[in-house]
Amino acid sequence: MKILPVNDPAFKKYGRIVENVDFTGLVEAMKKTPVPEAVVYEPSVDELEALPVMQELSNIVYGEMPIQIGYCNGHNTKLNAVEYHRDSEINVAATDAILMLGMLQDVEADHTYDTSKMEAFLVPAGTAVEVYATTLHYAPCSVEGNGFQVAIVLPRGTNYPLKTSHPRANGTTTENEDCLITAVNKWLIGHAEGGLDEGSFIGLKGKNLDITE
Repeated sequence: MKILPVNDPAFKKYGRIVENVDFTGLVEAMKKTPVPEAVVYEPSVDELEALPVMQELSNIVYGEMPIQIGYCNGHNTKLNAVEYHRDSEINVAATDAILMLGMLQDVEADHTYDTSKMEAFLVPAGTAVEVYATTLHYAPCSVEGNGFQVAIVLPRGTNYPLKTSHPRANGTTTENEDCLITAVNKWLIGHAEGGLDEGSFIGLKGKNLDITE
């Protein structure tokens, strides 16, 4: 799979590099977080949210909205699914990491999406990117088999358990977007080979992309 640098013009439709915030302390703190063989996601981590960057991000990037800082760490080479939120997500790479990205506008009326439209971008260690709300994304991928550590910044409450009932997709059948919601502010479209929970909407068409291929 072709991997572009995150400063390539092709990235502009998916997000931007965040340059007006000091992420030094967050990157150093992230180096102390675990890197399992699989992928782990923690939506909110007290030690990260105690850093000065927490208030800086809330004020400067999110316009004083309440936010959370967690992480997504581990080893991964495959797409498996795509998700989107109603707000931008900030990814702060403590190690080199690769993001596979697509556009929400390319999701079909039946909520299916062709994975051949995804693009991959290398985010160097120490770099922070804003991933727009209209960008399809999922877990970061490893670089040359190494583990990755990426801080994840989102509006407070995102990715936590839902508080009310929502209709669940029946395999590959869904009537409306509400069937895609799997957590607070998280809409998910899975691949048949992605190993998702039963009831998740399987709407990714084509290959389960692998950055090593």
